[in-house]
Amino acid sequence: MNWLHALSYLFGGLFLANAVPHFVSGVMGRPFQSPFAKPPGKGLSSPTVNVLWGFANFVLAYLLLLQVGRFDLRSAACIVPFAAGALLISLQSSWHFGRFHGGNPAARP
Repeated sequence: MNWLHALSYLFGGLFLANAVPHFVSGVMGRPFQSPFAKPPGKGLSSPTVNVLWGFANFVLAYLLLLQVGRFDLRSAACIVPFAAGALLISLQSSWHFGRFHGGNPAARP
């Protein structure tokens, strides 16, 4: 497999995992942090903004996973970079958003 395909699958996993909290929060009608809030990533964006941001992430994940190369769910060469991207953004999100939602008690001042 081409290394550019692996990089595409890594970012596909990243965008797919990033879509979930934004889309779900928006669909539930809850404000949530987004890059469009003030300050970016810390302030809350409206549910509508989060639905749109989550949907944009789903579209990017689709393009990176299914329109580049031949993504195969049974191939470790495809799944490993995808899973690494999803895990990395999920861990980063848990640390970042945990500060705002009480999930990281050790990080509180």
